[in-house]
Amino acid sequence: MLAPARSGEKRTTAETASAAPAARPPRYFHVLQFALVNVVSAALCIAAWLEGWLEGALVGYSLWLCLVIVAVFLYGLAYCGVSLWGVVHEFDDLYAGSLRPASRAGHYLALAGGADSERRAIAAGLLRLQLAQAPSSVRHIAGILVLMGLIGTVIGFIVALSGVDPQKVPAVDNVAPMVARLINGMSIALYTTLIGSVLHLWLMLAQRILAASALALYQASVEHGERDARA
Repeated sequence: MLAPARSGEKRTTAETASAAPAARPPRYFHVLQFALVNVVSAALCIAAWLEGWLEGALVGYSLWLCLVIVAVFLYGLAYCGVSLWGVVHEFDDLYAGSLRPASRAGHYLALAGGADSERRAIAAGLLRLQLAQAPSSVRHIAGILVLMGLIGTVIGFIVALSGVDPQKVPAVDNVAPMVARLINGMSIALYTTLIGSVLHLWLMLAQRILAASALALYQASVEHGERDARA
């Protein structure tokens, strides 16, 4: 007679634990992570510049190619920061009970309120797609940085090989300009690849923080919607 009672108590405890909302992360936790990643990454880049490792990137064709890569990176980082700030504010409004109806979480709660489980699942899927748009866009921009670095590599090799003329190699006076041209092209190839790859990693770290923040908002919104439906 005791076993059924105990199993029933365990089921009740499990149901109570599953119904309890997940712990809310500290306020602006993901914003602080984002700021820390940017500060550390910027400090490493400044240290590399002071060591003289990036001086060759600001010469000739390397300058323009690297400036384009940096411009695309800054756009992606700014877009990531603005999107993260919006998610964090929406997260705070959710817990404060002051969500705007036009917000993504507010639209989900409006759809889920009073709906059956199937409609709530559809609304949750729609919310997930909406919240995944910004991280997906930032990930695509990060991928573009790698491609731009590879394009710079190809351009560098073209510049390097364009200065080599087999017919002029026997003449000693022609060797020095060919070697200079070859070194210039290799410099373009290596620096554009380096900058594109490093900025890709930097932006991907920021994208992971944005994705984690969006996932936290999604989970909190679904928990609120399910709790309101049970109530």
